Amino acid sequence: MSKVLVESSIPHQRAYNTGPFPLVLTPGADLDHLDLSLLTQSIKDQKPWLDSLLHKAGAILLRGFPVNTASDFNDVVEAFDFEELPYIGGAAPRNKVVGRIFTANEAPPDQRIEFHHEMAQPCYLRENEGEIPRIRTKLEDHGLIYIRRLADQDDLSSVLGRGWKSTFLTDDKTTAEKRAAQVGTKLEWTESGVNSIMGPIAGIRYDEGRQRKVWFNSIVLFHSNWKDKGMNDSEKTVSFGNGEALPDDIVEDCLKILHEECVAFPWQKGDVLLIDNWAALHSRRPYTPPRNILASLCK
Repeated sequence: MSKVLVESSIPHQRAYNTGPFPLVLTPGADLDHLDLSLLTQSIKDQKPWLDSLLHKAGAILLRGFPVNTASDFNDVVEAFDFEELPYIGGAAPRNKVVGRIFTANEAPPDQRIEFHHEMAQPCYLRENEGEIPRIRTKLEDHGLIYIRRLADQDDLSSVLGRGWKSTFLTDDKTTAEKRAAQVGTKLEWTESGVNSIMGPIAGIRYDEGRQRKVWFNSIVLFHSNWKDKGMNDSEKTVSFGNGEALPDDIVEDCLKILHEECVAFPWQKGDVLLIDNWAALHSRRPYTPPRNILASLCK
């Protein structure tokens, strides 16, 4: 395989039955030189291999490569040739930086962002975990409803404080309604903003690629993480599809499992982390600035 991309290891990896998580790729030790174009060309040349690694591992960390700017990161994203996923309907306040790159979240650094997936939340099901089978059955039977109250502008004090204008990338209400409908959302306008209602939608889905069910929802993030300027109540932003409230203790059990299973490693400048959102979740711990994490969404 290409000497530019060599499987390596870091102390914080965890071993699972599919191998190490995340899988780590670093530059080959025998390279005569290393620049960004060599990395991006290697990605293009080795794309099928990289796809197979990502499918197997669930996440790949590229470390030690000269990815020094947002434009460099955009070149890496473009090299993978994934279709772009527009960030329409998501709750996190973000700013576009360049090309397909935007900031990960503009909320204050002292706020934790619980485990989630963009517009859902995948997690492999663990059998016989307390009351989890009970909530799983209800999710399969009823699905979930998400209700968000959105102001006109972003609330940068909240990790889920995106206003309706940036959520739907327009300041026109008719256009917002059309774009909301495209992602299964209904808008109800109020004097202070708009109620965004999504669902009922599936809380558990079937991963065709891995041929198994996955926990695919935003229960923990919405129920535990919604702190804003009084517009939303975290216990009312998500419910079962039949309108029944989520049991607090069950959500806490889900959160406990996620923290028990998580992998955390210190970032290094230039790191690029690929996450297959059918296979893995991501979160953010509170941190001390300066730190700049950029992101890109792909299909």
